[in-house]
Amino acid sequence: MHAPAPTASAVGVFFARDSLHAKGARLVLPFQATEIPKALTIAGSDSGGGAGIQADLKTFAALGVYGSTAITAVTAQNTRMVLAIAEVPEDVVALQIDGVLEDIGASAVKTGMLSGAPIIEAVADRLAAWGIANLVVDPVMVSKTGDALLQTNAVRTLVTRLLPLALIVTPNLPEAEVLSKHEIRTDAGVRAAARAIHALGPRYVVIKGGHREGPATDLVFDGERFFEFESDRINTTNTHGTGCTFSAAITAYLALGEEPLEAIRLAKEFLTGALRASYSIGAGHSPVNHFHNVRARDPITPIP
Repeated sequence: MHAPAPTASAVGVFFARDSLHAKGARLVLPFQATEIPKALTIAGSDSGGGAGIQADLKTFAALGVYGSTAITAVTAQNTRMVLAIAEVPEDVVALQIDGVLEDIGASAVKTGMLSGAPIIEAVADRLAAWGIANLVVDPVMVSKTGDALLQTNAVRTLVTRLLPLALIVTPNLPEAEVLSKHEIRTDAGVRAAARAIHALGPRYVVIKGGHREGPATDLVFDGERFFEFESDRINTTNTHGTGCTFSAAITAYLALGEEPLEAIRLAKEFLTGALRASYSIGAGHSPVNHFHNVRARDPITPIP
């Protein structure tokens, strides 16, 4: 179903620091233009630039992946509040997905804010039709400011239509409680919730540790084994878009060819660095620093 690849070729070059793929301060992506890793994000737009589509594209770019989008909703928001939400018609969402995949393609896809059941139905229908294998579902339900981003009656549609298609699902603790219908108060409760969510269809369940006490430990369950990815908890209020950034980084690493567990591990490292290097840009929850691993190079020399 994919259109023929373009014939133009060029070496991809990116400049970064502290990156898995970096050679010193220069990241050279050893592929031709026809092989550039690509990822699609299906999510809402954040006018404040810290979460949603904007966070996803920044993350893709920082990791050397070409990003395309299907916008599900337009939000008017800043670091303090969500002022308004306008859904994009589901047929337009479906056409965005088809338009990108039939021409550009995507090695990995993520979903973020999907807002309502009709949009979830449309997204699930198109992803199933295209046979997307590397699907990361970030089950966005509530914004950092406490505003609902998923309608209550849409949760069942998310569970029955989208989760069975997912390679990886990345709920935080409150989202895991909704999806699993388990109250989570202990380590055993987290594991029970992971098992319950895995039974809904995704191959890997990542229950993020941001809402827990102590180190920021993410629990991963693959249906047989549990894995824990731990990092220091960064003392900052600049946490807007953390979930979007984490799931986008997983998607980017999948597009780069990493296996799921390694993609999750590397994404956690990327997010930790983005939190550590964050800075305030508003009076509320400012975003993470998506370009913490990138240094500017001036002047930029065109590639021959």
